[in-house]
Amino acid sequence: MKKIIVLTDFSDQSSNALKAAADLAQKHEVELLVVHMLELNQALITAPDGIYAEQTVFLVKLAEKNLKEFLDKPFLKGIKVTPIIKHYKVFSELDAIAEEHKADLIVMGSNGASGFDELFIGSNAEKVVRNASIPVIVIKGEVTNFSIERFVFACDFTDESLPAFQKAREFAKVLKATMELVYINTPNDDFLSNRDAYERINKFLNKANAGQQVEVYNDYSVEQGILNYGQSVLADAIAIPTHGRKGLSHLFNGSIGEDVVNHASIPVITFKI
Repeated sequence: MKKIIVLTDFSDQSSNALKAAADLAQKHEVELLVVHMLELNQALITAPDGIYAEQTVFLVKLAEKNLKEFLDKPFLKGIKVTPIIKHYKVFSELDAIAEEHKADLIVMGSNGASGFDELFIGSNAEKVVRNASIPVIVIKGEVTNFSIERFVFACDFTDESLPAFQKAREFAKVLKATMELVYINTPNDDFLSNRDAYERINKFLNKANAGQQVEVYNDYSVEQGILNYGQSVLADAIAIPTHGRKGLSHLFNGSIGEDVVNHASIPVITFKI
């Protein structure tokens, strides 16, 4: 791991994410790319001259000033930090930034979302998770001496989850962390007997060339099972695959990954399928 993108809007949640990323940077000697996204109107950007151009310059200069002040923190001492300002708040731009700078990870803070906001608007964390191709760590609340030594990886152990599993396993190696595996069994159409569950799990592990113990955990929903299991084993973080569903597909089918991101109290790591 060489570079970490940290998203900021200068909020307390952004500061928490920056502190967590700084702790990772200190431990693994990586560079931080601190990204702030402006919400400028297209007309302001494309106007050739006049008052719109003046407003654009003013807003960009103000953002540069705010970002410089935001980065004036003692915990960043000794860490290479590169500030980046983007004109638009378009989360798909993160992949372009990651590709250009060869970043390995995105870290951001979130309060989560609930109710109608979750259904129709969603949190910024959801939008990042949907669009990012590299792993995303979502930080909830203030952290002290942040590290990931043990994390839970939950998935359905189908072939579709293999790419995310491989990414999570490589992530664990880079961080020198222990990855614990769990399958959430629920009392609905997807219910499996223990025999059938372990048959599916063993086929998955054989394809992944991974010999590792998997816990089968029973709960009323996959989301609640992941959250409850992570809490019961005192994990440092929860890791999950995510489809990054958008539009009507997201509205009617949802995304367990995004639901967990919204409702977890501990950090969540997402790996795109």
